[in-house]
Amino acid sequence: MSHRILIADDHPLMRTALAQTIGQAMAGAEILEVSRFDQIKPMLESGEAADIILLDLHMPGMSGLIGLMMLRAEHPAIPVIVVSASEDPVTVQRSIDYGASGFVPKSAPNTQIIEAIHAVLDGELWLPELRGLEADAPDPAQRAATLTPQQLRVLAGIAEGKLNKQIAYEMNVAETTVKAHVTTILRKLGVLTRTQAAVLASQLALAPAPPPPVE
Repeated sequence: MSHRILIADDHPLMRTALAQTIGQAMAGAEILEVSRFDQIKPMLESGEAADIILLDLHMPGMSGLIGLMMLRAEHPAIPVIVVSASEDPVTVQRSIDYGASGFVPKSAPNTQIIEAIHAVLDGELWLPELRGLEADAPDPAQRAATLTPQQLRVLAGIAEGKLNKQIAYEMNVAETTVKAHVTTILRKLGVLTRTQAAVLASQLALAPAPPPPVE
């Protein structure tokens, strides 16, 4: 399946490197490019809808994380991977907190951007292994309490091992809607994969009541 990937970065060499890496690893992928933040919205609204956006936090007009939040608010169905020269754990965590589905340092090997793209397209989160990046870990009930009723239904489906398309059919919504819910669920629960979400959901399940005593 081919994908349309939008690279938003003001450095021509970086855009070229990303485009070449993606082109070699993902046959048939269509690459779109912009060099300014204010070019993203017209690009997306011109019929060139993207499946994923690779976003530099420091491009002209970006305003750092403010631009990320604006982009997520205007196009919530399109996942964003931040590709940034800033690698400190605070920037990584804030990027995820403010809506990114992944974070790849510009110093990372080319293979990592491909791994990140595949993970995010599958509805998962992707983070680099950085010292000091530790998510807060309240108990499962506290984390699950932040989910909306629709997100809880999706989480229940994940826990039952159902695919996105099965969950979408049962909820009578588009599969892209379920994917967006999955990404939000992973972020709220502080996990990276569906498997981890299912494990956490199992911690919330009640043990079946014991059978009544036989008289």
